[in-house]
Amino acid sequence: MNLNVVHLVGRVGGDPESKYFESSNSVVCKLTLAVKRRTSKSDEPDWFNLEVWGKTAEVAINFVRKGSLIGVQGSLKFESWVDSVTGDNRSKPVIRVDRLDLLGSKRDTDSNAVESNNQSEF
Repeated sequence: MNLNVVHLVGRVGGDPESKYFESSNSVVCKLTLAVKRRTSKSDEPDWFNLEVWGKTAEVAINFVRKGSLIGVQGSLKFESWVDSVTGDNRSKPVIRVDRLDLLGSKRDTDSNAVESNNQSEF
């Protein structure tokens, strides 16, 4: 049995970077995601590189911004290359996102935003 599934919930570290491929009529979006560990005493999050393709990428491009709270499901892959300066083999882990859930933004959880929303309901 083979299994490669990753589930993460965290805040986006920067606005999405996108690239369109006219030859294949597709789009890719790259993001970073900060995730706090449950058991960590440190305030430092773990950072993950995300890669999103197709219609899911278009959703990310249109609705995700720095600080957005998102949930992702995908698989772990490793990108490999040769460093052009040193000639060393390099690699980095990347989460290939299959599902993206928009869970809110940093502003949505801000107490001022909550108070102003509650006042506007009356």
